[in-house]
Amino acid sequence: MRRFVMAMVALACVATSASAAEPTGTLKKIKQSKTIVLGYRDSSWPFSFSGPDGKPAGYSVDLCTRIADAVEKELALGELKRRWVKVTPENRLRSVVDGTIDLECGSTTATLSRQEKVDFTITTFVDGGSLLVADASGIRELKDLTGKRIGIVPGTTTETALAAELRKAVITVQMVAVKDHADGLAALEAGTVDAYASDRVILIGLGRGSKDASKLSLSTQLFSHEPYAFMLRRGDADFRLSANRALSRIYRSEDIVRIYDKWFGEFGRPSIALQLMYAITVVPE
Repeated sequence: MRRFVMAMVALACVATSASAAEPTGTLKKIKQSKTIVLGYRDSSWPFSFSGPDGKPAGYSVDLCTRIADAVEKELALGELKRRWVKVTPENRLRSVVDGTIDLECGSTTATLSRQEKVDFTITTFVDGGSLLVADASGIRELKDLTGKRIGIVPGTTTETALAAELRKAVITVQMVAVKDHADGLAALEAGTVDAYASDRVILIGLGRGSKDASKLSLSTQLFSHEPYAFMLRRGDADFRLSANRALSRIYRSEDIVRIYDKWFGEFGRPSIALQLMYAITVVPE
């Protein structure tokens, strides 16, 4: 009996030592600097964008803010500074890899090829690729694209998926590279492209914010599946666990309802796919 008690005490000491261990990786960096560096996009409404006051805003920004709150509590920091850094489609992966940012809070699709360079949190949203078109172009579906000029951000999953669908349908178009969503909308408004391709929810936001909204339409056809997640440095299991724990707690509570309504309420109820995503993605404690 004495040996059993001593063994249990020893195990308890090991467990206590493990739980009291100093954080490593990104969590160690955050604890030492008392700062978490979050990446955001400036034109990916309603996910990640610069608000009227110039500060980061959006669905992804709100979720990342909750993650920062959870990390602050986990590390027992009296105050954790949130530093926001603007990233672009071109530098977002590199900014995570080289440590410029700790967490990318945008509208990035989690893919296996990207996981060769970075890790992802659990899924934060699901969407699909579509087209925002000028009414005068006559474009309604992919079959109408023959000979048309399509604005696209290079290096995105939208570019890859659209190119694959066009090859399958033997449709030839002129791809026009644009810098970001704002640049794509500007090209559409200026008439230098006939359509702009991106994820459907982002296109809805661009269309509603256009100065020529009455002259634009959204294609009803989706040509890709886009599961969004937040990027973090590859191999940092502890920080990924902290982020996933925070997201899971949000998904299990009414918080996700409030955050969804804040940014997507005008679109109506979440799609069946999104409801299933919240239910399936959440990880129990």
